[in-house]
Amino acid sequence: MKLTKKGHACVRLTEGERTLVIDPGAFSEPDAALGADALLITHEHPDHFDEGRLRTALEADPGLLVHAPRAVAERLDGAFPGRVRVVGQGDALEIAGFSVEVHGELHAVIHPDLPRVANVGFLVDGAVFHPGDAFTLPGRPVETLLLPLAAPWSKFSEVVDYVRELAPRRAYAVHDGLLSDIGLTVYGRNLGPQGPGVGPTEYARLAPGESVALA
Repeated sequence: MKLTKKGHACVRLTEGERTLVIDPGAFSEPDAALGADALLITHEHPDHFDEGRLRTALEADPGLLVHAPRAVAERLDGAFPGRVRVVGQGDALEIAGFSVEVHGELHAVIHPDLPRVANVGFLVDGAVFHPGDAFTLPGRPVETLLLPLAAPWSKFSEVVDYVRELAPRRAYAVHDGLLSDIGLTVYGRNLGPQGPGVGPTEYARLAPGESVALA
């Protein structure tokens, strides 16, 4: 499987001729959703779900399907009946030839005064986990974690503790669009050997457009 980092929280997973795109939101490239066999959306916030871009992608490819929580699906299903499927905690699906498990229910707390929205994470082929905007534990070992690096709902100690608890073989940064180059350097140092330690996990960040082959 090939993992390609796109802007902010978006990634493309490709195996052979099949491609999944997760969270092609407003902070990712305008064409991030195009060319995919299926789109997975973790939640409704615009940095993960750009309605206009998804409508463009669905109009361009009549075979494209979207899998998302109900709040996202309801905004698209009327215009694209049968092509937007609601997913939630505990679902296990075959999507574009990939095995996908759905884990989690709610977005992390940003502030007690702000309502929490539905948020799901996607475990692809039992190996690659994108938690969306939450520190969700899928309840099973994960080879590759797509790690939400910086957000209004997290602090660095929570990021470290999440990696330690999940203990994946590797963690690649996502949700990094809010950081400057200086911030990315600081986070990279603190998640590396100079930091407090993240157990057996190897941390790395791919720049948007970079790819890596996952064993």
